[in-house]
Amino acid sequence: MKEKIIAKASEMFIKLGFKSITMDDIAGEMCISKKTIYKYFCNKEILIEESTQLLHKEVHENIESIVQQNYNAIEESFKIRNKFTEMFQSTADTSPIFQLKKHYPEIYEKLMVKELDECSMCFEQNIIKGIKDGHYRSDINIPSYVKFYYMLIFSINGDTSSDKESKQLELEALEYHTRAMATAKGIKELEKHLLNPEI
Repeated sequence: MKEKIIAKASEMFIKLGFKSITMDDIAGEMCISKKTIYKYFCNKEILIEESTQLLHKEVHENIESIVQQNYNAIEESFKIRNKFTEMFQSTADTSPIFQLKKHYPEIYEKLMVKELDECSMCFEQNIIKGIKDGHYRSDINIPSYVKFYYMLIFSINGDTSSDKESKQLELEALEYHTRAMATAKGIKELEKHLLNPEI
């Protein structure tokens, strides 16, 4: 039951926002009593923390499954972005990550510590792959580019309240990041994906 509550809460938090959803909403959606939820979680913050841990795990499992498909580096970046867009499909006007940072800053900070290591490793592997397949230049200072992209993506997600705007900015950040590294071959590949970004 605990896992089911976490899974349902995660889904609702992403769709409708961390601030907006109450324990009553989750209980109603699951057709269980609020008392059942409080049996496992003494407050909403603990449920949010466990939900963000589950989301973190799911995000990185999805990234790993995309990486294993062996796409070229640029296609891989677009596939990962599209998967994020699909996973974090919100019906709320306010971005869920923005809500998390604004209303639950301690949980947000804990999540960011985890994301820093895993996302940095993912970005680094993508750059190495891109250099090998000729889509990225070989003279790139990899740690700097990883840091630039990480800062760009997470500042968009944490500081942009509109969900629609943050998704558009993420696409523009991906283009900006890729153009900064791309060879002529990479620019051709980038232009191909920009024609159909699947926002």
